[in-house]
Amino acid sequence: MWKFANPIRHQIPATRWPTAEEAARSLLFQPIRIGGSELISRTWVPAMVPWRATEDGFVTEANIDWYRRFAAGQPGALVVEATGVRDIPSGPLLRIGDDRFIPGLRQLVKAVREASEGRTRLFVQIIDFLAVRRRPEHQKYFKRFLRITDRHRQALAESSNDQNWLGREEAEVRAFLASASDEVLEHILDERELESLQFGYRERVTDTELAHVRQLPEVLPGIFAAAAGRAREAGFDGVELHYAHAYTMASFLSARNTRTDGYGGRREERVRLPLEVYHAVRDCVGEDYIVGARFLSDEVIERGNRIGDATYFGVEFARAGLDFLSISKGGKFEDAQQPKVGQAVYPYTGKSGYECMPTTLSDEAGPFGRNVPQVAAIKQAVNAAGFSTPVVASGGITTFEQAEGILRRGEADLAGLARQALADPDWFLKVQLGRGAEIRRCTYTNYCEALDQAHKQVTCKLWDRFELDAPEITLAADGRRRLLPPTWKL
Repeated sequence: MWKFANPIRHQIPATRWPTAEEAARSLLFQPIRIGGSELISRTWVPAMVPWRATEDGFVTEANIDWYRRFAAGQPGALVVEATGVRDIPSGPLLRIGDDRFIPGLRQLVKAVREASEGRTRLFVQIIDFLAVRRRPEHQKYFKRFLRITDRHRQALAESSNDQNWLGREEAEVRAFLASASDEVLEHILDERELESLQFGYRERVTDTELAHVRQLPEVLPGIFAAAAGRAREAGFDGVELHYAHAYTMASFLSARNTRTDGYGGRREERVRLPLEVYHAVRDCVGEDYIVGARFLSDEVIERGNRIGDATYFGVEFARAGLDFLSISKGGKFEDAQQPKVGQAVYPYTGKSGYECMPTTLSDEAGPFGRNVPQVAAIKQAVNAAGFSTPVVASGGITTFEQAEGILRRGEADLAGLARQALADPDWFLKVQLGRGAEIRRCTYTNYCEALDQAHKQVTCKLWDRFELDAPEITLAADGRRRLLPPTWKL
């Protein structure tokens, strides 16, 4: 994970927890309308991938238990993990790209309804992603993956002053490159070929020479719409369109999107497909169904989007009719660290990844509420344009005082707690009942994020080794961690 050159270690903020009476009078625990529905409070659990689905993307009992446990804390809204809209293999991540996934998702919805006593609104985050391959072994890359062209022969001839390379057989070129030094390869391979060797092959939305990438604007609106229709059929209260981080829709929004077919270049063209996807979804699910989006306040990469882009997108999304805007930051492939051979690049290992999930090893600003100023700028722009679309802030929100202050100052309309909710899913009930002193405070070391990076079942170090011998405890695949936090007794 990326670190500051001279990091400052911050302590989790000291706080005074409210009494039950103070919590009842707070803005945080007042209802708020989202679209045509009402949330019981302005508390929100953003999507987190727990790595509990089957390899085929089906809901498991472990998935159901996971969301049931969050629902027991009765947040205003709970967002189910990024769920793939296409019917393609994606490992142990939930999918919604075919009707066969609906029964399992329906069971998940039922469990959340029961555990929250019907008090938590349940959304599912729906996502599309392009191909990302694992970093290959050096020899295998040159033997199997690199496509040899005359450009390579020409580069070899020029770098060696040997024109015989122009007529060499492909096998001979491959063999030479496989044994060549890094310095030689930097002269022979182009930027994308070097990236594929050093990081693994990764598709981009600008790879329009590939038919399936070129056709994304034609196919994605229908694919997202069908997925949203399945979400409604399964019983979810709404969908969150995943327009953030390193994935397809965020890549269309990115300033790095240079497509020349009307879907790249200027902001107005980069936002075109996300708006077309939204309208297709809305046409499918109807006006009475909640449809929101999660997008970035800042990409935190060179030549990427900044807050000016984000405020523009926020206003356009509100103008189009989205029911909520949930704001994140960073989490991009472009500045990710090099993976080990056999592993895929992970978009949360560079500076943009840090800004997405900041830790207590930080700069002077620290990790707590680090994204709030950008969220406030987006909300201000949306409101100034005449829209009242609710805006969700997240990123290092951990105390009642912090969350309440954000709402009171008008910086956001809802407070999202992800890692803090993972540390203690009962945060919401404990605060509401005046028992905040019993909360397990997240220490923001990103123990959970390291498990996610390793594609292991996500747990929290504050509870995953507690009472492992207790009856009815389900252990992780490694046999050393419990999968759910202990039940809180009122």
